[in-house]
Amino acid sequence: MGRCPACGRGPLFDGFLKRRTSCEACGFDLGGVETGDGAATFIMQIVGFLVGFSALAVEIAFSPPIWLHLIIWLPLVAGLALALMRPGKGLMTALQMLRQRGDDSPRETR
Repeated sequence: MGRCPACGRGPLFDGFLKRRTSCEACGFDLGGVETGDGAATFIMQIVGFLVGFSALAVEIAFSPPIWLHLIIWLPLVAGLALALMRPGKGLMTALQMLRQRGDDSPRETR
């Protein structure tokens, strides 16, 4: 995890989410693989679903005060989003790289 999708040896990230321009091990141009905001969009949807329905279930079952909801769910949203962002961006980078590699192959016409 966090390695170059082409060779699996070189590091993929320079910082927390800043992707390297090229792989140290194989020299693959990682700058040409653009993921945009895809990872952030998917992570927000996944975390929102998990935390939203968990908060709803806790509200229905126990009916805690609002301050307890805020203490529990806000840090959980931030923690999950930050924990899933780096693997999500790595996955989106690998998928985009595979898609671009597939675009280079000749296609069958019908």
